[in-house]
Amino acid sequence: MPAAKPKTSRYTEVERKFDVLETTVSPSFEGLAVVTRVQHSPTQTLEAVYYDTAGYDLAARKITLRRRTGGGDAGWHIKLPTSGADTRTEVRAALADAVPDEIRDVVAAIVRDRPLQAVARITTQRSVALLFGADGTPLAEFCDDNVTASALRPDSEPQTWREWELELVGGGSPEVLERLANRLLDAGAVPAGHGSKLARVLDVAAPEPAPVSTDPVHRAIAENVDALLVWDRAVRADAWDAVHQMRVTTRKIRSLLAEESGPENTWILDELKQLAAVLGVARDAEVLADKYQRALDSLPADLVRGPVRERLVEGAKQKYKAGWRRSVAAMRSERYFRLLDALDAVVAAPAAAAGAESQPVTVEGAYRKVKKAAKAAEAEGTDEALHRIRKRAKQLRYTAAAHGDTAVADGAKTIQTLLGDHQDSVVSRTHLLAQADAAHAAGEDTFTYGLLYQREAEVALDSENRVGAALKALRKAVGK
Repeated sequence: MPAAKPKTSRYTEVERKFDVLETTVSPSFEGLAVVTRVQHSPTQTLEAVYYDTAGYDLAARKITLRRRTGGGDAGWHIKLPTSGADTRTEVRAALADAVPDEIRDVVAAIVRDRPLQAVARITTQRSVALLFGADGTPLAEFCDDNVTASALRPDSEPQTWREWELELVGGGSPEVLERLANRLLDAGAVPAGHGSKLARVLDVAAPEPAPVSTDPVHRAIAENVDALLVWDRAVRADAWDAVHQMRVTTRKIRSLLAEESGPENTWILDELKQLAAVLGVARDAEVLADKYQRALDSLPADLVRGPVRERLVEGAKQKYKAGWRRSVAAMRSERYFRLLDALDAVVAAPAAAAGAESQPVTVEGAYRKVKKAAKAAEAEGTDEALHRIRKRAKQLRYTAAAHGDTAVADGAKTIQTLLGDHQDSVVSRTHLLAQADAAHAAGEDTFTYGLLYQREAEVALDSENRVGAALKALRKAVGK
């Protein structure tokens, strides 16, 4: 049976836009060493209807969602900003009458359960020139666009303008883009005043930024809520390590909010804890699959006995997939959307209101909790007691980072990493014992499981031996 065709495809788009007058003569690319041939295509008519919420939540975040007909890529498109100035990610799906679920899902953390509606219509008459390099590889696509557009609201007047787009394709590079862009500027173009056609027709300003909080912890919460929306998209796309990073961000928010807020935010803290637990199933399985893959690859072939890869590596990968599906299902729920709404409200509220019944958060206060957990661990001597030190060190790390205390944050991170390795070893050894029992029951050789168990025990012992020195270094950094 053939594999199911993916419902969406992703592309990295590297382009620049330019404003030009109606009378501007299209540039010639002759004389440029990087361009040896220009292939012109017939003029295309592109019809696009853009969708957003009533409050323009997507446009405010420089995200566009459109249904386009005409041209070679008719269908539903979402364009997402990335870290690069000229770069965006485009997600495409097949043409359909309504917004496809798989397209809406990409931006679900932003639109949540708010309706999407048509907000603009844009018609483009496009002339395309494909530019080739010396080896015959296409380098870039130059588009000369005549645009007619209108926002779908009563006060909107139709707009017309002309613009140029220059997009890298095939063998194009940033250096090529720069040289070609200079040719357009020489021809009379100027860098576009808007990032997209939709931004120009809607003229939607970014939301007014909330007043900068004087509380560093509150600022850190806001930064991590923004990061949560980014990792949300990565998890939905099943990007490598995305579940882990979203879980880390979720736990950062919870740690910071727990330090700052009073009992009025107990529900948010509980929901963040539950979300981290759901994400943790996939994260733990992903860690185990990677750990066992590397461990088995490092062993001589004669020490890898029986179907151990199938049980450990492939089994963990299957568990990851199940955990990922469960995570995404949770992220499509009304419960998750209300959590995001609540986090938005926390960010929008003044820090004093968010933590009206709590004492100001200090690095010293967070350190005292680490010290208390370490003292309790000395008395208990259990894995769980060491794990509590890690959780307190993590809270201290985030608090210190929010306050700009790099030395303490680094010291806390060292402890968090050591005891994170220890906790991963605890989880791994429990898993190895269960898998060894299953292998034994099936009549398989269990030698390799014992070998891996011993390695994990050594990792745990090494972490325990080093954590004492790390705690002393932390105490020195805090100055206590």
